[in-house]
Amino acid sequence: MSVLPLVFTSGWASGINAYAVVLLLGVFGATGLSDEVPESLQHPEVLIAAGVLFLCEAVADKIPYVDSAWDSVHTLIRPAAGAWVGAALAGQSGSLSDVAAGLVGGTSALASHAVKAGTRMAVNTSPEPFSNVVVSLAEDLGVAGIVTFAMFNPEAAAVIAGLLLLAGLGILLFLASAIRRFLRRRAQRREERRLAGRIDEGPGPPPR
Repeated sequence: MSVLPLVFTSGWASGINAYAVVLLLGVFGATGLSDEVPESLQHPEVLIAAGVLFLCEAVADKIPYVDSAWDSVHTLIRPAAGAWVGAALAGQSGSLSDVAAGLVGGTSALASHAVKAGTRMAVNTSPEPFSNVVVSLAEDLGVAGIVTFAMFNPEAAAVIAGLLLLAGLGILLFLASAIRRFLRRRAQRREERRLAGRIDEGPGPPPR
């Protein structure tokens, strides 16, 4: 069976929360629930490091603007993690070359990371902080659910991940357009108030 669907799904999930992906896959392999997980993801030190970093991300991801700073730091980390996990899965399976799997995993991770980072920037324009918590929890649950599903039905999980990626790109484009319109309207109102203030002041004193 081709490992490509699992590589794509794990890459998509890595772009959202790479540490959760490494932790989940490692646990599935270490507990014997899946033979698809390579030994490199099952080492105790890898699981401990992924668990600690996952907890750090779980906190940072729910604080307005801290989440965007965290996303900026992980612009290279998440695609690299997606490529590494993909190559490791391919090496374990033998049905796909490491290079091809790394490209698929890294590219899908980069795409989903762009969606996540852009959406979070839009969410941070909201005056209340609760939307960040809701979005973060939805992302965590989504990653956990899709990765778990992919271990038992990789083809269906890959289809779902692809649809979520396309939907995320559509939402991101919509939010970007809405924010641009909002900024233009705000700039226009400021200019109108400035011109109205000049009219109210009336003409200056006549020259002597």
